[in-house]
Amino acid sequence: MDGLECNEITKSDILKDNDEFRIDNGYYEKQYFDVYKRLKNKDLLGDICSMHDVSSNGSFAYVQNILKDNNKKVIPYIRSGNVGNTFLDLNDLICISKEAHQKLSLSRTNLHDIMMARKGKIGGATIITENEVDLNCNENVIKLNLIDKEKWNPFYLTAYLNSKYGKKQLERISTGNVQPWVSIYQIKKIKCYYLSQEFQNSIEQTMKTAKIYLDKSKESYSKAEQMLMSELDIKEQDQVPNSFSVKSLSSSYLLSGRLDAAYYQLKYDIIESSIKSYIGGYKYLGEVVEDIFTGEYTEEYFKQNKGLKFYIRSTNIEKGQVIIDENYFVDGSRFNRTVKEGDIITARVGTIGIFASIDKELDNAICSDNVICFRLPKVYCSEVYTLMFNSKLYYELFDRFSRGSVQQRLNQETLKDLIIPILRVSLQRDVHQKLMQSFSLLQQSKQLIEFCKKTIEIAIEEGEAAGLKYLEEFVNKALN
Repeated sequence: MDGLECNEITKSDILKDNDEFRIDNGYYEKQYFDVYKRLKNKDLLGDICSMHDVSSNGSFAYVQNILKDNNKKVIPYIRSGNVGNTFLDLNDLICISKEAHQKLSLSRTNLHDIMMARKGKIGGATIITENEVDLNCNENVIKLNLIDKEKWNPFYLTAYLNSKYGKKQLERISTGNVQPWVSIYQIKKIKCYYLSQEFQNSIEQTMKTAKIYLDKSKESYSKAEQMLMSELDIKEQDQVPNSFSVKSLSSSYLLSGRLDAAYYQLKYDIIESSIKSYIGGYKYLGEVVEDIFTGEYTEEYFKQNKGLKFYIRSTNIEKGQVIIDENYFVDGSRFNRTVKEGDIITARVGTIGIFASIDKELDNAICSDNVICFRLPKVYCSEVYTLMFNSKLYYELFDRFSRGSVQQRLNQETLKDLIIPILRVSLQRDVHQKLMQSFSLLQQSKQLIEFCKKTIEIAIEEGEAAGLKYLEEFVNKALN
């Protein structure tokens, strides 16, 4: 019985804050009781915020009829994958029409609204900042608006909801479902810990600094991308036509094995011709790749611990980098292959066309069977080529490769057919410098956000003075 953790509960414990009458053992883990002990008699989120999602505008059928109009789609439409990490993730945003946006007024974003996902990636909150006002959100995102902003600072509440005291509550109420999902009713019952205005303002200032670093990181990344695209002299995506080209049998099916018309859109020929005309020349990935392999499947995961290796899933791959999830570590001795620093990885199934390079921290990590890993010679800077693969134009090429199946898929042989330019060494050096600057700024932004969450946890457990002391000490270290 070594290692068995038991938690004795009474009937009153079962009935407390349990309108759904949950009796699954996961709901009564000790970690949740420890959190709730600290939050006894605290304010409920439903009492301090008004809450809306797209269904607040009317019935499902009414909303869907509005969304399916034939007008030009120009207004960003926030989904669950775009929220949860303090600031809005603007990648992979879809759009709705301006006319639909105007009709769906209750789900439009306002300055300092707080967004939470209630389906899929449960847990975490996102604050709406100046450049994200007047967007819209779908049914899987709940929009919170503080009733009394004099008492409750939206930056503080966002950081609190992202701390363990917010996330553990959401984790508890979503446990037991096949697909994580929470209702507005459940979210209203989240307990919120009030701390002084001075404390909340300190959190706000630190989070605003984190946003400045994040914006600078994006700017540096954008400059690196512009340098690369300018060198290649390739047309922007919206300038490339979607019309189809006429192909003979010998130059189409007999060459590619593809019969679907979408594969032969003129824009693909234009992109490939531009790469082939690059002054430095070009090669196919299969001609230069030193190693390529697909990861391995496992069902057994552990929380982060010494001696374990991080298990990279396709969902961990973001533009350029891998996002570490503390819940997905594995025993490395059970796997045949690991990734190495400088390798490049991409998703094999699902969202095709997003790449990341492996840094020193992830050296010897394990890849899932939905991830393809490959290694280029050292003269091809992995971070720079990862940036290129993540560009809009290369995304078009990967979309071409993955077409023709119900679920988007990519395999090693198809990846080897990818055409790549042989970039000048001096250009790679300059672009790499901008990228490293971007990644450094991003890391600083993430550190400041983590300090805010930790500060709140310390304040709840040890008092505000201890929390502010921690914040001042570590923020000064991070910024100096």
